[in-house]
Amino acid sequence: MSAEEYDLIVLGGGPVGENVADRAVQGGLTAVIVEGELVGGECSYWACMPSKALLGPIRAVHAAQHIGGAAQAVSGDLDVRAVLARRNGFTSDWKDDGQVGWLDSAGIGLVRGHGRLSGEKQVTVTTPDGAERVLTARHAVAVSTGTDAVVPDIPGLRAARPWTSREATSAQEVPASLAVIGGGVVAVEMATAYAGLGAEVTLIARSGLLGGVEPFAGELVGDGLRELGVDVRTGTGIRSVRRAGDAVTVETDGGDVVAQEVLVATGRSPRSADVGLETVGLVPGDWIRTDDTLLVPGTDWLYAVGDVNARALLTHQGKYQARAAGDVIAARARGERIDTEPWGRHVATADHRAVPQVVFSLPEVAAVGLSEKAARDAGLDVRAVDVEFGSVAGAGLHEDGYRGHARMIVDEQRGTVVGLTLAGPDVGELIHAATIAVVGEVPLTRLWHAVPSYPTMSEVWLRLLEAYGRDSA
Repeated sequence: MSAEEYDLIVLGGGPVGENVADRAVQGGLTAVIVEGELVGGECSYWACMPSKALLGPIRAVHAAQHIGGAAQAVSGDLDVRAVLARRNGFTSDWKDDGQVGWLDSAGIGLVRGHGRLSGEKQVTVTTPDGAERVLTARHAVAVSTGTDAVVPDIPGLRAARPWTSREATSAQEVPASLAVIGGGVVAVEMATAYAGLGAEVTLIARSGLLGGVEPFAGELVGDGLRELGVDVRTGTGIRSVRRAGDAVTVETDGGDVVAQEVLVATGRSPRSADVGLETVGLVPGDWIRTDDTLLVPGTDWLYAVGDVNARALLTHQGKYQARAAGDVIAARARGERIDTEPWGRHVATADHRAVPQVVFSLPEVAAVGLSEKAARDAGLDVRAVDVEFGSVAGAGLHEDGYRGHARMIVDEQRGTVVGLTLAGPDVGELIHAATIAVVGEVPLTRLWHAVPSYPTMSEVWLRLLEAYGRDSA
């Protein structure tokens, strides 16, 4: 057993862990990442990148089919082999040589193996050959181990060998039929992908679709899935699941669904059961709570960054946290003043009320900030302003018969936007403008002077302001 010392030890080599280490190194510290799988993590190999690579060709064909002139040029089916090969390219065929090379170029160390906290500022790594290496941190340890897919306790489900998001994004064959359990982002995106690739898809959700955003978004996505041929069954409970040979039967309140494969997409749980939390007085398997500098309360050295802290389970938000955490670890190590004021350099203020997200469905859904319900639940005096994209000239040019909806949530006391939800083709490219408005707390009176280019879909901002009423702003 050998002992090694670094300023910062990071458990988890996904994009969040990489960013924590990189910012710390840029701040003059030494850092090492401990990773037991592929450097680059879930997003690079089993989530964001491969899922969007699968969806890209489907979305491109769909877009062409909905523009006169282009629609007549689209004939034949997708080349499924080519789609899967393109997806494989984005995952580097599940090899992490490129990511490891980046670590080397950034001056970040790498230890392969499973790391566990084994005391204050100490990590013990079990390497692939069974040996142990003890790493000691001079200043900090950051846990960035992410999450795992939840497989609920439905009778027979685990024995039926269900897919999770990992199998869905890495499959090398498209099943003839797929049953999707869940109504969230993964369920909706993978139902879209596999229906577009030719599978017969049934989506089974206990409640509605995309429950975390405005209800109209889930309704439009449900319509889009049905247009793709998906059998969408919302408000449906599942009694049991069983596999017999090449068929899986899902027994629901509304009858049996038989498919070649079943995908479970019902949420995530923290990957913290086996990282040694008990050695520092925390509960294994729990979310690791932090303050806004990502420091675990009761310690002056332990940080939890990214999905494992449950603040905002999105890659881009985890990377945002990582930038704050890496900077604050370096600043504390140098004895510098810490900027903990809201929106300061060393805090992740945006996690609370300014989180953007995009669902790459057909149509897309993009949202930032608070929904109307969330805003009212938070005690804000708000007004919801709704606009159909049919009133936006750029939308009609973008797609024939463009169907979409926008809802702006205005804090009436401050006269600022606290939330925006968009549903429609390609609205994901519009959401950053809303993110800036929410984070910057830009008054509506000033937004009137942010003139959208004509004829673009950004004109939806003008329609929303008009609907709110200039005299009220």
